[in-house]
Amino acid sequence: MKAILLAGGKGTRLRPLTSNMPKPIVPILNRPFLLYQLDLLRRVGSVDEVILSLNYQPDQIKELIDSLPNLGLKIRYLVEPQPMGTAGAIRFALEFLDDTVIIFNGDVLAELDLKAVLQFHRNRGANATIVLKPVENPSAYGLVEVDQDSNVKRFIEKPGNQKLACNTINAGVYVIEPSILHRIPKDTPWSIERSFFPSLVDDGERFVAYVSTGYWIDIGTPRSYRQVHRDIMDGRFPAEPFRSRPKGTVVVAASAKIEDGVTFEGPCFIDEEVVVKTGARIGAYTVLGRKCEVGSGVNVETSILWPSCTIGEQASLSDVVLGQGCYIAPNADVSEVTLGDKAVVPDPSSTAD
Repeated sequence: MKAILLAGGKGTRLRPLTSNMPKPIVPILNRPFLLYQLDLLRRVGSVDEVILSLNYQPDQIKELIDSLPNLGLKIRYLVEPQPMGTAGAIRFALEFLDDTVIIFNGDVLAELDLKAVLQFHRNRGANATIVLKPVENPSAYGLVEVDQDSNVKRFIEKPGNQKLACNTINAGVYVIEPSILHRIPKDTPWSIERSFFPSLVDDGERFVAYVSTGYWIDIGTPRSYRQVHRDIMDGRFPAEPFRSRPKGTVVVAASAKIEDGVTFEGPCFIDEEVVVKTGARIGAYTVLGRKCEVGSGVNVETSILWPSCTIGEQASLSDVVLGQGCYIAPNADVSEVTLGDKAVVPDPSSTAD
């Protein structure tokens, strides 16, 4: 069977990190995000091809995926000439679909038993199955209401303060039979959430919901991007190199160069060829990407640095995300900000009046 990853969005909510890099390959620790989704699909066992539906910077995604050995899945790249929405992207892939298809939104990270979802779909004889996730604050989301037999009844826009009928949201994972995809108009912008799924309800299709209580996050904002790193380091989402390790583990790559007098507070992650100089402090929930250089006396905490960043001596970083190749000058104090690739923060003394 086949799967489709809807990976064509521009990632505008995650900018400036996605100004030069498409969201599907932003690093989570030291792995492109897309690989975590492929991990989940590989565990199904019956998925033999994954269709990547692309539009924004597709060559970057293709180049990276093609460079990785032993993915264990055949990858097909489909590049839409122009974006046609989430349903339009699926319609564009229709000629390659001849069996039940699993569909993933391109910004969802989930711990989900896809085999169980497929079995549920087949046992119910469904034409479409949507995975739902209960949330603590449903007023902030669009909701999906089901009846006692798990049939989808209606889609509710963000309800705000009105009385809520349910607390389940669309988790961005679907199982669909190709026979019903022809209802998506060809070469027409269409949304799977706002157009396709409501049409199934209106027409009485066999449309059911599988409720998952496992880990789920939409990584598409700087806040949630930081959160997923915390969740991996704390073991809430099982992923290497923190899987099965004690809470508070400090992970340092073998090729990293750590000088004397450096202190670590776990959990944190130090990637290959990182240099951390004397007297620096690396605090909890920090990620130092490949080839970062951290000067002497630097303090870094709850921050994520993409590869090849340079942090000058005595600088301080807190709650920061830095894109690739950023430069933080000596003595700079940077907090609660997300900076894009090659951003420069000058020495505060050089900007004084």
